[in-house]
Amino acid sequence: MKDEIIDIVKTDSMGPMYKKLCTKFKWELDNNLYETMTKKLEEDLQKVEEKKKSAIENAGDTEILDAMFEKANTYSLVGDWENAMNCYDEILNTTKKITSLKKIDAMSDKARIALFNSDLNNCNQLIDETKKINEAGGDWDRRNRLKIYEALYLILNRNVKDAAPLLLECIETFTCVELCSYKSFIFYAVLCNIITLSRTDLLKKVIKNPQVIAMIGDIPYLHDLLHSIYDCNYSAFLRAMVNIQPYLLEDRYFGPQMQYMMREYALLAYIQYLEPYKSVLITTMADSFGITTEMLDNEISKFIASERISAKIDKVGGIILNTLKYDKKNQQYNDVIQKGDSVLNSIQKLAS
Repeated sequence: MKDEIIDIVKTDSMGPMYKKLCTKFKWELDNNLYETMTKKLEEDLQKVEEKKKSAIENAGDTEILDAMFEKANTYSLVGDWENAMNCYDEILNTTKKITSLKKIDAMSDKARIALFNSDLNNCNQLIDETKKINEAGGDWDRRNRLKIYEALYLILNRNVKDAAPLLLECIETFTCVELCSYKSFIFYAVLCNIITLSRTDLLKKVIKNPQVIAMIGDIPYLHDLLHSIYDCNYSAFLRAMVNIQPYLLEDRYFGPQMQYMMREYALLAYIQYLEPYKSVLITTMADSFGITTEMLDNEISKFIASERISAKIDKVGGIILNTLKYDKKNQQYNDVIQKGDSVLNSIQKLAS
C-alpha cells in the first residue's frame, strides 16, 4: 500500500502531500524526491503567475479569474490545502467582477477540500453558503453537483436518511466526477436507499432503475445485498452484508460508518421479518437468518433495549412477540384524538 501511494505522489509531484504522509505515518522522507517535487511546484506556480500578469496587462477580469482559479487548483492538486483555501478566499474577496457561478465554483472547491479532510463543521458551513448563492443565481448543473456534495457530507456525518434522496435524485444526471466515479456514486446511492426506502419504492426507484441495472453488476456483492433484502432472503442478506464489509471499509465515506451501516442493515432485516407476524418462534426466525438462536436472542435483545424494535422475547415459550402493530394502532388512535381536539378548539375559537 505504501509503495502504491508513493507512486501516485511521484506521478503527480505532490510534494506537500508527500511531506504530510511522511509525518503522519512516520515514513522516512526522501529529501531529494521532496526537493524535486517542490521545484516542480514552484515552476508550475511561476507559469500561473505569468498567465495572471499577462491577463492583467492584456485581457480582462474573466482571464484574471481563470488564472486565480488555476493557481488555487495547482495547490489543491498537490495537497497544499492551506494555500489552496487562501487562493479561493482571494477569489471570493476580489474586487474584480465575479459572477454567481464563479462564486459557486470557488465555494464548491473549498467544500471539496473540507470533505477530503473530513472537516465536517467547515464543510457544512460552506455547503449552506453555496446553496444560498445557488438559489439566487446558480444553474442546473451546479445545483445537481451540490446535492452530491451535501449527500457525501451527510454520509460522513452518519445521516444516511437525508443523504439517500439526494443521491437518488442525481442517478440519471450525475456529473460530479471531481468527488467520485459514477460506479462509486451508484454504490453510495444503493447502500443508502436500501435502508431508507420501503420495499415498494425500493423496487420502483432502485431495483428497476436502468442506471442501477447497468452498473450494479460491476460492484461486488451489491446486487446480492439489494435483491436479497427485497426478496426476503434473510440468510443471503446476512451473507451479502459480510461480503460487502471490506468494500465499505476501504471507502473514504463509508469506512468510518461501516459498523453503523451493518447495524442498520441488521435492524432493517429483523423488522422486515417480524412485521407480518404477531409472534414467531425464535428457532424459526434463527433458521431463516442462518444464525444460532443465541445470536438472534442477543441481537434482538439489544435492539429492544435501545427501543429500535417494538417486541418482547418470551424465553419460556421460545417466541418473539411483535408489538409493532399494536404500537402503530395506538399511534394512529392518538393522532386522531389530537387532530379532533385541534378541530374542536378551532371551532370554539370561531364561535367565541
